[in-house]
Amino acid sequence: MSIKIIHHVCIQTENYKESLNFYKNILGFEVINETKNFHGRDYNTWLKLDKFMIELQTPKSNDNFNKWSNLNAGPVHMGFIVDNAEEEYDRIKNLGYTDFKVKNGEIVYKVEGESLFKIKAPEGTEIEIRDTDIK
Repeated sequence: MSIKIIHHVCIQTENYKESLNFYKNILGFEVINETKNFHGRDYNTWLKLDKFMIELQTPKSNDNFNKWSNLNAGPVHMGFIVDNAEEEYDRIKNLGYTDFKVKNGEIVYKVEGESLFKIKAPEGTEIEIRDTDIK
């Protein structure tokens, strides 16, 4: 196979300022390029975390997006590895972000011995944060 690494995921949002703030200030992405009035869109912005990038874009003029649902086919969530899921949950909660998914009455829970939690971005993307890499 000639594919080497995932380059980016494109996320569309009608909540541009909230989504941009989430990826920058909650998850720690850096804005690489922000383009206004990009091919009929208010914004098309590139964000980077290490070697992974997100292309964040608004709808084209006069278009409305369908709302996100985990019942759609295709990607359901994005996952990120951290050293300690409990500490990362506390860090995000202390920043004032509160849109976490609750599972069986818990926000941080274990799956096969590994701690994880899920947080919803302003545009609806579900983000999984987990302790260790699945082998």
